[in-house]
Amino acid sequence: TLLCRLPLISVALVQGKALGGGAELTTACDFRLMTPGSEIRFVHKHMGLVPGWGGAARLVRIVGSGAALRLLSGAARVDPERALCLGLSEETLSSSEETAALEEARAWLSQYTEGPASVIQAVKKVVTAGRELPVEAALRTEKDIFGTVWGGPANLQALVRRPKHK
Repeated sequence: TLLCRLPLISVALVQGKALGGGAELTTACDFRLMTPGSEIRFVHKHMGLVPGWGGAARLVRIVGSGAALRLLSGAARVDPERALCLGLSEETLSSSEETAALEEARAWLSQYTEGPASVIQAVKKVVTAGRELPVEAALRTEKDIFGTVWGGPANLQALVRRPKHK
């Protein structure tokens, strides 16, 4: 849960097998990327367990209750193609080689992390509030966070540039 709430955008890069607790850990990240031949598998049932680190609750929010029930009760192997179909993964990288995959993941993530850190952190906070809080509390939080960036350096610089919205 602390990983979910970090004031930065996180990505799990699955290279090889993310089983049990490793599968749970992927659900704590904002995004999941997989390499060819990798898999995510919630094997808890085979150990006489259920996820205990929040993986089940987060999995339901990521893929929906029906798919989560199938993945948990079936201990199903989720390859990159199925993960994409379920919404469990954002993309399958082209390389399985460790260094190349890490570089590809960094490049992929940069589209979400480029820009003023204060704005990226504010985006993460409003999304976290929207995910975790009742809607009225999330709306108040969003309004409060908006107030921290309105008129701030990034906002003023954007106004000077006068970007056109397409």
